[in-house]
Amino acid sequence: MCGIAGTLGPTVPDTGRIAGALSTMARRGPDASGHRVLDLGAQKAALLHTRLSIIDLDARADQPFERDGLVISYNGEIYNYLEVKTELEALGHRFKTASDTEVLVAAWRQWGPDALDRLEGMWAFAIADTQAGTLTLCRDRFGEKPLYLWPRGGVLHFASEVKTLAALAGEAPPVNQTQVLRYLTLGYKSLYKSGDTFFDGVFELPPSTYLTLSSPVLSRPEFYWQLKHIPRPMSAAGALEEARERLFRSVELRLRADVPVAFCLSGGVDSATLAAIAAKKLGADIHCFSIIDADERYDESANITAMVDALGCGHHVTRTSTEGFFERMEDIVAYHDAPVATISYYVHSFLSEAIHDTGYKVAVSGTGADEIYTGYYDHYSMWLAQMWRRSQIDSTVDFETLLSDWKGGFGAHVQNPLLQDPMTFVRDPSQRGHITLDQDFFESLLAQPFHEDFEETEFTRELLRNRMMNELFAEAIPVILHEDDCNSMRWSVENRSPFLDRHLVEFLYNVPSEYLIGDGFAKLLLRQSGAGLVPDQVRLDKRKRGFNASINSLVDRTDKDTRDRLLAPGPIFDLIDRDKFEGFLHQDMTSNSFSKFLFSFISARIFLDQQGGSI
Repeated sequence: MCGIAGTLGPTVPDTGRIAGALSTMARRGPDASGHRVLDLGAQKAALLHTRLSIIDLDARADQPFERDGLVISYNGEIYNYLEVKTELEALGHRFKTASDTEVLVAAWRQWGPDALDRLEGMWAFAIADTQAGTLTLCRDRFGEKPLYLWPRGGVLHFASEVKTLAALAGEAPPVNQTQVLRYLTLGYKSLYKSGDTFFDGVFELPPSTYLTLSSPVLSRPEFYWQLKHIPRPMSAAGALEEARERLFRSVELRLRADVPVAFCLSGGVDSATLAAIAAKKLGADIHCFSIIDADERYDESANITAMVDALGCGHHVTRTSTEGFFERMEDIVAYHDAPVATISYYVHSFLSEAIHDTGYKVAVSGTGADEIYTGYYDHYSMWLAQMWRRSQIDSTVDFETLLSDWKGGFGAHVQNPLLQDPMTFVRDPSQRGHITLDQDFFESLLAQPFHEDFEETEFTRELLRNRMMNELFAEAIPVILHEDDCNSMRWSVENRSPFLDRHLVEFLYNVPSEYLIGDGFAKLLLRQSGAGLVPDQVRLDKRKRGFNASINSLVDRTDKDTRDRLLAPGPIFDLIDRDKFEGFLHQDMTSNSFSKFLFSFISARIFLDQQGGSI
């Protein structure tokens, strides 16, 4: 919804730096901007805000917003603000606006950090308490909204974007070379495991935490929520009924807005189910946006057409092209303050632009479905391994039938060579070579030795759920949310993710894992939830779908100018051996890992060029 920034310390930035910082957030909040300088005992705080108006469009709801001795700069949406507001009114609170911002401030004054347990939404906020002399920083449960911190020169700087930190501090943070090497050799799933960012000294406040400060000296953030995997007894029918109910409620809450809401629509079951619930179950008048790639592997036009026909909704289609690829990448990388994680998010940027150009401020996407319902090929393989182990002690488990279902379903589309063996996790539950495929080869292209092992956090002892929770909190979702946020905010569009709903996610991690997959289908509960709403052509498609494209659709390696551009001198060749990379350009890029590496090289190259090569 907005951009936030600020400082805490003995001094505050001068008006020039504050103005410069606000200008860096203009796309995040084109509708209004403002700042406040506050005395907090021995310290001073500056709070900055740029607004993208979504709920209560009146200027009365502009920020920084003050009520009851609290001043807030807040980015996000509290989707259940009406219910919280009713509860607060029963306690005697009265409201001057119709905004969720005022509800958040009143809830904080009423309950303090305990208010967070009552809130459903996405947020990053800074609340200055002028009575207590404190500043509290907080992020939502899954990290949908960013909040970067940079302690510098005795002052704590915080902001929605790194470029805003630099504007406030009057200098740019140095590039983190190790993070760039991780990205090139291990891929995007390595980026959030260490707590590092692409800049030395800059880090993000962890999701599900808050930090209350009376000085710029940082302390350990406090967790206000942590997901637990606690399976509880239930029937398959009971699991489906409650999963459906919670998903429908999540979509209903995320339709709350005082502006029209758009839907991102791929050919897969995730986005299709959300659009169908909104249109058919909740009666919303929706408009969908899709992108089509010329490569047959990623062409989802048949499923998209079937879905649009079923919904009878407005629809906008964008097609991929090699034209202007490098210039567009330069723009995206500059806005992201980082290399673009994968080609999918380059593609996604076209959607955000189209949504903005058509006049929408809010878009709904399917982020999170894979991580809560089981959507990846290794999920199915790990589920098979667990079911195989059960079959050794439970004669009612017919493992041969389960194996046959896999071969006729998800297994028929697996390209990763390690996952083409359905028994891979039966033989070795700890193997993760399918994630680090060709890591040795990519390391051989480096100009200097570098190696890191791929490691997992142990959230739970169960193989499948631990993999899913690593993706949810340490690998996939943190990256996806960063890319979604940057792509959307670049075009002044708010991205909403109904699958990342606290009550939905908590329930799905209570469901016995045996109900998550069946009959050759991953995401079984999601597919069942869409019955009667989503055409079976889409709902029962066993091929994994999503926004994607081939690198060959975007980069013509046979073009001399393109090759010269890739091989031109630059700071990337302090990390990559130029001659070896030139040889790599002749490789067949039909391999997913090679295609991903070429995109990563281009993205990292542009990032380092823009940072002046300071590595």
